[in-house]
Amino acid sequence: MHALNNAFYDIERFGIRFVASPRHADVLLVTGPVTKNMREALKRTYDATPNPKWVVALGDCAKNGGCFAGGYAVMRGVSEALPVDLHIPGCPPPPIEILKGLLALLEGV
Repeated sequence: MHALNNAFYDIERFGIRFVASPRHADVLLVTGPVTKNMREALKRTYDATPNPKWVVALGDCAKNGGCFAGGYAVMRGVSEALPVDLHIPGCPPPPIEILKGLLALLEGV
């Protein structure tokens, strides 16, 4: 994900930039497994993001628990806690696939 900010991918040329606060975001990128303990924090983050908003499950861990699936504390993916608009598979997904997914999300708007 961080590689998208380098000069090769230059995600900002598409008007996309990463922000630290959900209050300034349009897209919530979930990048790891969602634990039962973090479900409430994830929901609060989602609620703090202004509308319109989208949720992206980035990688296999966010999509279905990945290699942590079946663990007692791990949910079966972010879609159990939030409505997911886009799944980007991979462990981890290559930067170009992340970029393609985000641009497809923007094209659908």
